[in-house]
Amino acid sequence: MKFLHTMFRVKDLEKSLDFYINKLGLVETRRLEVPEGKFTLIYLATEEGAPEVELTYNWDSEEDYSQGRFFGHIAFEVENIYEKCSSLEKSGITINRPPRDGYMAFIKSPDGHSIELLQKGKALEPHSDWKDRESIGSW
Repeated sequence: MKFLHTMFRVKDLEKSLDFYINKLGLVETRRLEVPEGKFTLIYLATEEGAPEVELTYNWDSEEDYSQGRFFGHIAFEVENIYEKCSSLEKSGITINRPPRDGYMAFIKSPDGHSIELLQKGKALEPHSDWKDRESIGSW
């Protein structure tokens, strides 16, 4: 068995692409426009051949997608948790669970999906910029 992708329905395609590509650093691996179904599928990954995030955009949907906690989150490994969180915060992303432990942080996508960031390898030493920061909202 091989993990292929996680699918998120998104309300604002441009805002979601900005978040996943420009802020998180994912790359678009493929795109499928389905005019008869009035939807677009965009697949993103950390690199070609890696597991993907599938964004499903329904062109004329007025539906408000619920945020059930049953889904949980997706997780990405990062080279330096402090640098990634600082970069995200500077670009306007709220760090819901700061990387106080040098290992784990949580952010949310524009559609409210929880995204966990995990330090590659062992936890980094506590950093003064993050060690006393409190969590914000749910993550």
